[in-house]
Amino acid sequence: MSTDFTASEVQAVIRTHTGPVADFQRTARGFSSDVTAIVECEKGPFFIKAIRNRPGGRRDSLTRERQINPFVWPISPALRWHAEDESWIVLGFEAVEGRSSDFGPDSADLSSVVELIDCIGKLQLPPVAEDWPETRWDPFVRDDSEAELLRGDALLHTDINPSNLLVGPVGMWAVDWAWPTRGAAFIDPAILALQLVSAGHSPESAESWASRCTAWRDAEPQAIDAFAAAQLRLYRVALGRKPDQPWLHDMVSAARSWVDHRGVAMD
Repeated sequence: MSTDFTASEVQAVIRTHTGPVADFQRTARGFSSDVTAIVECEKGPFFIKAIRNRPGGRRDSLTRERQINPFVWPISPALRWHAEDESWIVLGFEAVEGRSSDFGPDSADLSSVVELIDCIGKLQLPPVAEDWPETRWDPFVRDDSEAELLRGDALLHTDINPSNLLVGPVGMWAVDWAWPTRGAAFIDPAILALQLVSAGHSPESAESWASRCTAWRDAEPQAIDAFAAAQLRLYRVALGRKPDQPWLHDMVSAARSWVDHRGVAMD
């Protein structure tokens, strides 16, 4: 199937919401979507995410993103509409001007990044998220007692990385709420800490930035230890499955450095 035909299929699904389309510009964002694009149109512009309408994880993920959006605005772009037919399901967001954030040690973005993560941690858990318990790290902890350390009633983004925190002219947005969950509040700041190590920070520097988040400061050290070890195990398994992915090598190295810094004994 050609790119033009795919774009035409998606445009047919969304025409009621867009009106005539002047430009359909694909974007690099949205790795879990089949199509992401900026749509210049009569009623827009809009940023769209589209996936094939098939049962399973990706469809469920887009459904969660639709459901959570009213509760994470205005720190995230507003969802304006959604559309689907037998072939496609599409979300249409307000189009915002922004670039991926820079997590590097000398970045001027870091204060704003930490402030945004702290804002996410202070959001109220909406009723829709009460049945979304965080369990993805359960296979990578040592026992049930460690799994309990990751439980909680905080709304989590769980995919903190530079491409999901957009820097705009006058603000910042957390995008791609592809799999929000309910869990321990420190998890998002801890994901940030690992991402910072991967971006070139020392573990000490990464934790210093993460400690500006209330949820990190309130967390029990043994809970962070358990999570750091679980992250290392998770990325080792992922690397074993996809050894040709350089970014997975980077994440294993970063997680190993973080675990060593915390003095966590690995099995």
